[in-house]
Amino acid sequence: MLVRIRSKDGNFRFDLNPRDDVSKLLSKILETTLDADPSSITISNQPRGNETLVSRLKGRTLQSLGLKHGDMIFVGYNVKPSSAPSDATMDLPPSQPTPTVPQPAHRHWETVQEHPVDTYWRSRDGKIPKDRDSRFCKHGPNGMCDYCMPLEPYDAAYQAEHNIKHLSFHAYLRKISPKTSSSAAQALPALSPISYKVKVPCPSGGHPSWPAGICTACQPSAITLQSQPFRMVDHLEIASQDIVERFLQAWRATGLQRFGWLIGHYEPYDKVPMGIKAVVEAIHEPPQEGELDGLTLGLPWEDEPRIMELAKSATTPLTIVGYIFTDLEPTPEDRTKNVYKRHSQSFFLSSLEAIFAATIQNSNLTPSQSSPTGSFGSRMVTAILTATEDGQVDISAYQVSEQACAMVDADMIEASVEPGIVRVKEEDRNQDSARYVPDVFYRYKNEYGIEVKKSAKPCFPVEYLLLNVTHGFPQNPSPLFRSTAFAIENRPGLEDQQIESALSALNRLGAPSIEESRDLSRRIELAKWLSDWHLITFLDSTQLMSKDDIRQLLRIVTSPTLTEDRKSLDALIKTEGWQTLVTFARESALTRPSTSAPTSNVSHDIPQEIFDQIAGEDSTRGRRSTKICPHCTFENDHSGSDCEVCGLPLG
Repeated sequence: MLVRIRSKDGNFRFDLNPRDDVSKLLSKILETTLDADPSSITISNQPRGNETLVSRLKGRTLQSLGLKHGDMIFVGYNVKPSSAPSDATMDLPPSQPTPTVPQPAHRHWETVQEHPVDTYWRSRDGKIPKDRDSRFCKHGPNGMCDYCMPLEPYDAAYQAEHNIKHLSFHAYLRKISPKTSSSAAQALPALSPISYKVKVPCPSGGHPSWPAGICTACQPSAITLQSQPFRMVDHLEIASQDIVERFLQAWRATGLQRFGWLIGHYEPYDKVPMGIKAVVEAIHEPPQEGELDGLTLGLPWEDEPRIMELAKSATTPLTIVGYIFTDLEPTPEDRTKNVYKRHSQSFFLSSLEAIFAATIQNSNLTPSQSSPTGSFGSRMVTAILTATEDGQVDISAYQVSEQACAMVDADMIEASVEPGIVRVKEEDRNQDSARYVPDVFYRYKNEYGIEVKKSAKPCFPVEYLLLNVTHGFPQNPSPLFRSTAFAIENRPGLEDQQIESALSALNRLGAPSIEESRDLSRRIELAKWLSDWHLITFLDSTQLMSKDDIRQLLRIVTSPTLTEDRKSLDALIKTEGWQTLVTFARESALTRPSTSAPTSNVSHDIPQEIFDQIAGEDSTRGRRSTKICPHCTFENDHSGSDCEVCGLPLG
């Protein structure tokens, strides 16, 4: 077969046998080079990226590497060093001097610990089963023909029939992987992360590094923006509607936009071949300053390491799977409806939001054995609570493409005043902020239906960077956290997390005497109240319970058998941290003035001053109640049932 070789020495052709050892290929490569170090020779199936040392392929045949007649191999190497050669060698034909090759280094990507959902799909073929066709299948029940043969997970006709816009990550991986033996598929990783940065230092070594010099060997190629054929996450599932409703309460009470990190886990998704879904179990709100038309957020947030470490202790280990924010604005004529601002004639994700999404995705890469770097892409999802066409609130979910992440990483793009437009930055040769911007193009169909290629400088539509992610709620909700009643963190003035609120709730639920009680229903009621993400993170910050006790508490309250497992509740009650918490609850009850006021309808996270007002304390007598309108957020001081401004009910 004919094999073509391209290196910095030129283009060459060689006639080789598919059963030849890779050492024969190495000898041919060495014939074309001058003073090449055999230990540094790499081959790849593309001009940049995916390079693999030939020394690591010792003993392999060209056929096992997937090489076919006419294939082009891209070769790279370093000049032979003056130091003494290594001991390890590769067998070569007698006509060629035997070069010294170092002992093959360990392929580090093979040791990467992937996520369990990746391990799950790697262990399955992912093929789409088909039923037997009674009209065309003429074979027996144990036979198979073209009409009933399972489809590949990347089958284009199946994708079109089921309206699947993007392949799942593992279906795409299966599509681009060599169709030879499994060992050959592992020889060269199928994926290569995109990079639009100038290579420093230059591989050719013939000129000073950028910005002093640049050549075709170190500069990135021109970019043509195109729709990404796959997505890292196929579906966003919110475990319970209460999670979103609780998050929306802050906007309904103040009219200010809110941001939250999505705490959850990844699972296989059966609606898409080899699909993956992100399941959200809680929304954690970091410190922020909300505005009517946006918000200010600090990154990284100070509490992130503690929250991430705590989340891993749940029955199903949790992590941050994305983030969510509100973009809601009541209509002037009807405060119960919201302005419909994100649609096909406007924008879905603004350029500023897309750049932020790319920044977050670049900071949270997915471990992968299919990439030479050991990581590829990100599964962080961007979710937006925004208005629908009829003015109601709904969720939209997106990711940005690998091209978007690479452009942000290379500092090539910036947001513009027009939200649906992305600006391409100018090239900068300043030594401190050197930026090289290659040519950027995008394709579109003009008014005559003809596909046209256009330069993306100085700007291009943000839609070229977006990937849609479906979303929804489960038909039979079974959330890890069964309560959302406790005050949410970082809502100063609106909801304040206080230890007094937690202790008083423990007293009302009978926590001081629960260890002596054999009533399982009382214990389950207490456990359900404890099954609150915001309560557990708050208790962890108080240091009343040790880290080990908090982790055990989290494991118990997120257990699927919480309602029938007495042993786990007994284990919680016996912990030293629980005893400390109960002691504080008992002492707080003794210091609180007795009251005959009913408490059965009092929320167990109400602020102290409201609790005292209900109880009839003198310190709050005569205080007029203030009611915030949930529609226009006006504070009403009167005792009526309707808002003074918009006239809508306050209840």
